[in-house]
Amino acid sequence: MMVMMKKLPDAELDVMKVVWQLVPPVTSGMLLEGLARETHKEWKLQTLHTLLNRLVDRGFLSFDKKKKDKLFTPLVGREEYLTYETESFLKQYHGGSLLNLVNSAYPGESLSDDDIDDLVQWANAKRRDHL
Repeated sequence: MMVMMKKLPDAELDVMKVVWQLVPPVTSGMLLEGLARETHKEWKLQTLHTLLNRLVDRGFLSFDKKKKDKLFTPLVGREEYLTYETESFLKQYHGGSLLNLVNSAYPGESLSDDDIDDLVQWANAKRRDHL
């Protein structure tokens, strides 16, 4: 099933980050523990259930009901979402230009010679991939 991807609100992204760290399927109890550890704050079970239902509705998670627990499985992988977010950021803030992104991230002379060498090697490898 292909998900029409949209940017996740911060709280939903926090939940997905924990889902991606755990071995699926995961329970809400496992997620509460992981969220407390990762975000350093208490999460209410009702809040988590609301977020999980939204993530199911958006197509990021599926669930299977086993006895009293729902078991959640990610339908969108971490790398897939990060690629989407990065491409979206690049388009929205830098006109889709990788060069504009690098220029704004490293103004002036803040790039070291090693950084520039790494970028050149990366660009050359990408060029070879396209041949």
